[in-house]
Amino acid sequence: MELNLNRPVAFFDLETTGLNIGKDRIVEISILIIHPDGSQKLKTQVLNPTVPIPPEITEIHGISDEDVKDKPTFNEFANELNQFLDS
Repeated sequence: MELNLNRPVAFFDLETTGLNIGKDRIVEISILIIHPDGSQKLKTQVLNPTVPIPPEITEIHGISDEDVKDKPTFNEFANELNQFLDS
């Protein structure tokens, strides 16, 4: 499929601690940016949600508390994410 773009488009994929948007947190974010010239940029980051990841959720996406313990929080990653989206 060919996209006819005038501006870049970004696609986001999130893995979270659950489905409740009011209380659950992001544990992994992937962003694919496609530019009008067809070039692409991809960034994926595992994040520490600062809350426990329920075992039933780990069964779905495979990311455990152990996997995120030394990862940045979303707040720590936000500036890097903003720079990626602006580039």
